[in-house]
Amino acid sequence: MNTAPGRWVLLATVLGSGIAGIDATVVNVALPTIGADLGTDFAALQWIVTGYTLTLASFILLGGSLGDRFGRRRIFVIGVIWFAVASLLCGMAPDAGLLIAARALQGVGGALLTPGSLAIIQAAFSGEDRARAIGAWSGLGGVATAIGPFLGGWLVESVSWRWIFLLNVPIAAAVVWIALRHVPETRDADATGRLDVAGAVLGALALAGTTYALIEAPTQGAGSPAVVGSGVLGLAAAAAFLLVEGRSGHPMMPLRIFANRQFSAANAVTFLIYAVFGGIFFLLVVHLQVVSGFSPVAAGIAMLPITALMLVLSPRAGALSARIGPRGPMAVGPLLCAVALVLMLRIGPGASYLIDVLPSVLVLGLGLSLLVAPLTSTALSAVPERQAGLASGVNNAVARAAGLIAIAVLPAAAGLTGDAYTDPPVFAAGFDTACIIGAVVLVVGGMLAALTIRNPRVAENEYPSHCAVDGPPAAPGALHASRTIPDAP
Repeated sequence: MNTAPGRWVLLATVLGSGIAGIDATVVNVALPTIGADLGTDFAALQWIVTGYTLTLASFILLGGSLGDRFGRRRIFVIGVIWFAVASLLCGMAPDAGLLIAARALQGVGGALLTPGSLAIIQAAFSGEDRARAIGAWSGLGGVATAIGPFLGGWLVESVSWRWIFLLNVPIAAAVVWIALRHVPETRDADATGRLDVAGAVLGALALAGTTYALIEAPTQGAGSPAVVGSGVLGLAAAAAFLLVEGRSGHPMMPLRIFANRQFSAANAVTFLIYAVFGGIFFLLVVHLQVVSGFSPVAAGIAMLPITALMLVLSPRAGALSARIGPRGPMAVGPLLCAVALVLMLRIGPGASYLIDVLPSVLVLGLGLSLLVAPLTSTALSAVPERQAGLASGVNNAVARAAGLIAIAVLPAAAGLTGDAYTDPPVFAAGFDTACIIGAVVLVVGGMLAALTIRNPRVAENEYPSHCAVDGPPAAPGALHASRTIPDAP
């Protein structure tokens, strides 16, 4: 990690995953402006966000498998180029429908590049260097993601919301140059058989059908033919996906991997935590503008303390987790984030940044810094090392699906539908409800981590031989780097 080749690898993976992370959050701060410019309702704003997350969650498992088979650097570079082209289409979209379609294409690019970022680190580093690299990647990646709202606010206010997408193009070009010149190629030499295209398609249909039903039910009515039909399609596709993955000789998501209790527990915690992050971060920056009267750039600047805290503390949290085990940080981190959501109830009309916003932001930054690195390494350390792409795909799919479902469900549960984003009192009431719901879920997530996550001495030998996926149990204490940080604000 302290050598020039190691720094080049870290730079390429941080920038690559960073553009995907930034794009997942930078859009949020621009949503009110996009809505006004394109004349959309709140459901369309949800689709602008979920269109990206939908395809990302649907194809990220396939992206991990492609990287393991054809080369992680190769698929990473293809994903970065795809992402850049889709970003260009987003920046030129003349209406909401085409913007949503281009965002869906962006998600496909993200699904190709995201698993490779940490899988490349896993292959390039070993031992303590790998742990430090993961911590640095988490912190720097967290910075890239957290900068999104500030960058988006400045671009929206000073230039145009379209530049939040167009800016990805030169960054992607730099990533491609670095990767081709300085990143070594790695792959799983034992990856054989056909790609699980049927599983990928069924997974996409399952998420698309259920997401459409959840988003459109408040406006079209739960009994409308389109909502009922898409819901039935989604559930049927989900059932078929599980059937295909259980019977396939080469599934992209081997169901037997979930027989590992540590892996299943980590992914259960991931689902709860990332669902809250996905829902609240979608609403928070909009709330600051619509209710509290912040400008887009002021709303973005409001998040900068999270950037600083994650930069300083995430690597240390990774090192702490390596020494004392992940259970403590994974239990305490969500509780700190829950406290932050309760503090957000104070953010109302005419809110003061120092008095009303900053305390919640600081506590949230502490919680995220404590949680991210241990959650990442725990979810990945339970699987055989050769399947870094698979581990990345499964854990990322869980996180992204959680955020996708939350963005579809949480606004409706909080009463935010139709033109709510143009009515400050209605949005304020809905945001408070969403914060309370999110705090409760975070407490449940922290309790689940305390009860189910095992520290290394207990968990390292747990992976039973009958559950191994084409390989032996992971080495004790091994870290498997192949998943991204949450879509932080």
